[in-house]
Amino acid sequence: MTPEEFRRLGKQVVDWIADYYAGIEEHPVRSAVRPGEVREKLPARPPEHGEPFEAVLRDLDQVLLPGVTHWQHPGFFAYFPANASGPAVLGDLLSSGLGVQGMLWATSPACTELETLVVDWLVELLGLPERFRTDSTGGGVVQDSASSAALVALLAALQRASDGQVAESGITRRYTVYVSEHTHSSLQRAARMAGVGAANVRVVEDDPRTLAMDPAHLAELIAEDVAAGAVPTMVCATIGTTSTTAVDPVPEIGRVCRQHRVWLHVDAAYAGVAAVCPEFRWINDGVADHADSYCTNPHKWLLTNFDCSVLWMADRAPLINALSILPEYLRNPATLSGAVIDYRDWQVPLGRRFRSLKLWSVLRWYGASGLREHIRTTVGLAQEFAALVRDDPEFELLEPHPFSLVCFRPRFPGLPVEEANRRTLQLLETLNDSGELYLSHTKVDGRVLLRLAVGSPQTERRHVLAAWERIRREAIAAGQ
Repeated sequence: MTPEEFRRLGKQVVDWIADYYAGIEEHPVRSAVRPGEVREKLPARPPEHGEPFEAVLRDLDQVLLPGVTHWQHPGFFAYFPANASGPAVLGDLLSSGLGVQGMLWATSPACTELETLVVDWLVELLGLPERFRTDSTGGGVVQDSASSAALVALLAALQRASDGQVAESGITRRYTVYVSEHTHSSLQRAARMAGVGAANVRVVEDDPRTLAMDPAHLAELIAEDVAAGAVPTMVCATIGTTSTTAVDPVPEIGRVCRQHRVWLHVDAAYAGVAAVCPEFRWINDGVADHADSYCTNPHKWLLTNFDCSVLWMADRAPLINALSILPEYLRNPATLSGAVIDYRDWQVPLGRRFRSLKLWSVLRWYGASGLREHIRTTVGLAQEFAALVRDDPEFELLEPHPFSLVCFRPRFPGLPVEEANRRTLQLLETLNDSGELYLSHTKVDGRVLLRLAVGSPQTERRHVLAAWERIRREAIAAGQ
């Protein structure tokens, strides 16, 4: 493809994306294809000879698009948002065009130094502690997801807990990790991948009123494990759990961790970016004093397309010591000088994309005021929806709901819990099959709850009100 061919076809692709956003409401939110249907419509064998790119776009329209669930649709309320925005898409395009492999500072200095800039910008924008800055003892890095951030944080925690022995000799003792029932499953996976083992992931009880981790029970479990000869290694506190957006008490958990010298990882994948608004800075309570690592995802709620998760360390030494290997083919004067950051030592893979370009584009296009407006708008819409649920005697609302997620359920009075749950799930499928909206569910104390998460910049008040009317109408029908 020549530069001129790329110019002509690239304009077609940009026009296609612009038209897609302009007409996204015309699509059903959730794809209705059956398993295997998309593949059946595509050739079974690769082409022997090249085809014009127009044929790719034609198949995109006719074959692939019906199999797409539209995460940017204004009626998409199912999961935490995976926002995309114009500046983020353009930043990603620039990253792809440059084709940078930023494993070392030397392989593209701008890739590394722009990343250090934007993660430091976010420290300021979110009111995070100064020790998370790259010009301090810690620093930040763009990971692909919070799952990778959790694994990397655990490897650093193992490095510190074992005084470097795990990296050299492997797991030779029992190391333990502490989560709550509502901690994201990525922590369980991280424990498996790191060799800690699922059996050594200890589940801390929740406060039944708040669904947040109980620090007293955490202290009991750690004391039990120490007495049994285990090495308590990491606790994960969550700011905004996936299930209900519960907020764990970081200050109290942090004090327990400090007493036993246990690494505290704070998972704020969804809710952390809300701290761009001063009224949400309370979510950072305890982070400055106690967090060893902290993660939040701009690709969820901060208008940056997937994948873009930021992990900060209070002290980067355990991470680098755990992951750094320097074969001869990676040696270069800048690395050997110790004056630069080589982000290959901050992640699982060696190679890395120029992800910071899209985040930089978003921060420059929207500015702090634009980001605050987005967060406040989506929270306001969710709170208005919650008020409608609260005022309707046919529904019950889960409190609290401080962010842009609302958990609720129809009451189905007189029915056993199992039957009410079955009807709630049936209602969920009816709603999602409508094509107008897409919800998800969770379970709290044995009861199935519907989840409505507002986050798309395309979502307006009219979409939320229309969703509520459809939910009420279908719930009434389901209860008859």
